[in-house]
Amino acid sequence: MSGGVDSAVAAARAVEAGHDVVGVHLALSRMPGTLRTGSRGCCTIEDSRDAWRACDVLGIPYYVWDFSERFKEDVVQDFIDEYAAGRTPNPCMRCNERIKFAALLEKAIALGFDAVCTGHYAKVIEDADGNRELHRAADWAKDQSYVLGVLTHEQLKHSMFPLADTPSKAEVRAEAERRGLSVANKPDSHDICFIPDGDTAGWLAEKIEMTTGDIVDESGAKVGEHPGANAFTVGQRRGLKLGTPAADGKPRFVLEIRPKENKVVVGPEALLAIDEIRGIKVSWAGLPISEVDSGAEFNCHAQVRAHGDPVPATAWVEPARDGAAGSQLMVRLEAPLRGVAPGQTVVLYQGSRVLGQATIDAARSLQRAAL
Repeated sequence: MSGGVDSAVAAARAVEAGHDVVGVHLALSRMPGTLRTGSRGCCTIEDSRDAWRACDVLGIPYYVWDFSERFKEDVVQDFIDEYAAGRTPNPCMRCNERIKFAALLEKAIALGFDAVCTGHYAKVIEDADGNRELHRAADWAKDQSYVLGVLTHEQLKHSMFPLADTPSKAEVRAEAERRGLSVANKPDSHDICFIPDGDTAGWLAEKIEMTTGDIVDESGAKVGEHPGANAFTVGQRRGLKLGTPAADGKPRFVLEIRPKENKVVVGPEALLAIDEIRGIKVSWAGLPISEVDSGAEFNCHAQVRAHGDPVPATAWVEPARDGAAGSQLMVRLEAPLRGVAPGQTVVLYQGSRVLGQATIDAARSLQRAAL
């Protein structure tokens, strides 16, 4: 129970379906903000009170579970470490992977619960043999299957998403209004929950030692200076403050971060187009398809952002290289994707089904050398 409308309606539907439901709000910070700033942030004291009010209306028990230390280590510190290494992490993926469907689910199972039920827009479908698969929700505009791509076969056995077939968010709000839930018109939260003011660069500057360095173009020529390479991300345009204009007069974008050299590489927008991706930390949402074990190529669609467009691709699995642990996921894109950064997550689909995901380790453009 996040304190938002989606989880409140999901809980209401679970109660109506006859389940024995208990509302749990996750305390993810020891010093939460008292109030939201518009639709920014979550997990505030206000959110916990909204969650309690929803449970009171539904007539179900309400608890607050303190996962702040684990959240700090597994999500916040991971976010800092990834940026320090020149990568661009997705904290929502880490939170789902390590908190909501690991720490929360582990505790729930230990206490005798059967499943974790959330307000995510995604669908679980059983195949002919009773194996569970993760699929997109009916409302593709609100679909959240991307951020759930980290769920494993075992976790899907204990996951419920009552909003799966809801055609629109407007219907969820209308239902909340009919049920007398005070969160019916509460704004959606967005941005990174532990950076509620949205100033990621400013927040990171307090956590990572920033050192002035060079901004160079794709040929290696210096075109400016930066206050700290770790504050930049691939695809960024604003805030470069370049002293040397491009020969063609067009804007330049961040193509690459080189933390060891403390350099930021910039270039024309065309060079952001990525054709091939190599992924590590691979996992499969449900049982993997047969091609995974055989190493054969398979057709799929690849998505690298929560609300990005999936593009046709061919993928295959290779053994780990250079003594690294785990296999590697190779993805060849049929249509280039713009601004793919190491540290992001690539999620593979076949139709509406989520096959699995990997953390992007490297990306290659046919127009330039591998990043």
